[in-house]
Amino acid sequence: MDTLSAMRARILYRDKPVWGSLEGDAIVLDDGTRVADAEARYLAPAEPSKILAVHLTYRSRVEEYAARIPPQPSYFMKPPTTLNGHRGVVRRPAGTRFLNYEGELAVVIGQRMHGVSEAEALTYVAGYTCANDVGLHDFRHADRGSMLRVKGQDGFLPLGPGLVSDFDPTDFRIRTIRNGEVVQEAHASDLLFSVAYQLADLSRLITLEPGDVVLTGTPANSRPMEPGDTVEVEIDGIGRLTNTVEEWDVDLSGVGEQPATSAQTLHVALAIPEDEAERMVDERSTR
Repeated sequence: MDTLSAMRARILYRDKPVWGSLEGDAIVLDDGTRVADAEARYLAPAEPSKILAVHLTYRSRVEEYAARIPPQPSYFMKPPTTLNGHRGVVRRPAGTRFLNYEGELAVVIGQRMHGVSEAEALTYVAGYTCANDVGLHDFRHADRGSMLRVKGQDGFLPLGPGLVSDFDPTDFRIRTIRNGEVVQEAHASDLLFSVAYQLADLSRLITLEPGDVVLTGTPANSRPMEPGDTVEVEIDGIGRLTNTVEEWDVDLSGVGEQPATSAQTLHVALAIPEDEAERMVDERSTR
């Protein structure tokens, strides 16, 4: 498949979001205008009413955490304000340390879905794209399972570079690349719950609207990013999403929970065994 000719992209043009098709080194807007790819300001290729994400779903990640295989998937939500685009900046708030990458396949819904069977679920999809489900685990102690502070901050969901419809979500390879080094890699066969299963499961209880985004999980080896890093998520048949990390000089003091290095932070952000993480935090607190 020629992914360049098949890819739909969304960019900011004359201060307005517009759609076009990526053709070689240019994006051809729907009105025929050509914009050089190098000059384009990419936006997330989706306009969702909601974003749904799955917890543990790759076998490699379950094994990394020495966790029990979940009998069914579980989910959380990210606000639409988390959306970010190809070549966008991901900001790490000052005073935090554990801003993790999570390379994922993202699904964009094309038709309203409710009560759709697993066998029919993929026919409701508009397309697929690369995602980085960024998480700030310095707030892991504070969310009590909601993931709002960890995963819901502005810009914490780069998607892109564009949307591809001619794609097989049962046979793909995904990799995350940090500063040129492959740090995550997996095949779709490592998924405990297929993309179709996840869509059917969600649509039993939640109506999925056109443009909604479903994040299908990340494999093992999610680790913290540092300011100055270039982090890329690549999926064969789609392309490569590229983002840079910057320090954000923001004052988080005042109201609300404050960043902290909890045992859960170390366990999730660094894949340290839970008992070892608890011991490390206890040792710090007694110094």
